Amino acid sequence: MDAKQNCPYCDFRDDPEQHVVFENDTCYFLQHDRHQGVLEGSGIIIPKIHRENTFELTREEWADTYELMQLAQSYLKEKHAPDGFTLGWNVGEASNQSILHSHFHIIPRYSDEPYAGKGLRHWIKKPENKRPQQKPE
Repeated sequence: MDAKQNCPYCDFRDDPEQHVVFENDTCYFLQHDRHQGVLEGSGIIIPKIHRENTFELTREEWADTYELMQLAQSYLKEKHAPDGFTLGWNVGEASNQSILHSHFHIIPRYSDEPYAGKGLRHWIKKPENKRPQQKPE
């Protein structure tokens, strides 16, 4: 099956819980309804054209992602007053990319949340997440 078929980000308008907050020529900034179990204010930037992962984005899509990221930051600061942000892309199954349409997470973070202070560095520095030692050949 082609990855574009039934892609929830190609067909996001069919999902009443996804809302376009901003858009430009090549990308959208979407937010989920708060009832989906995501942190308040969380959203994603997706290219309008199906791109399986971030490495497939065009220069224009990169620039438009940057533009929407700046708009989203201002909007989220005003509307939700977060104490910080976690930003990022997952690429590939090992990175937990579950939807094969590039999407850039913008996650407002709050000092009173249970995982406050646990950003990307926290997870990559966990000793239990180290790869097993490879034997030299």
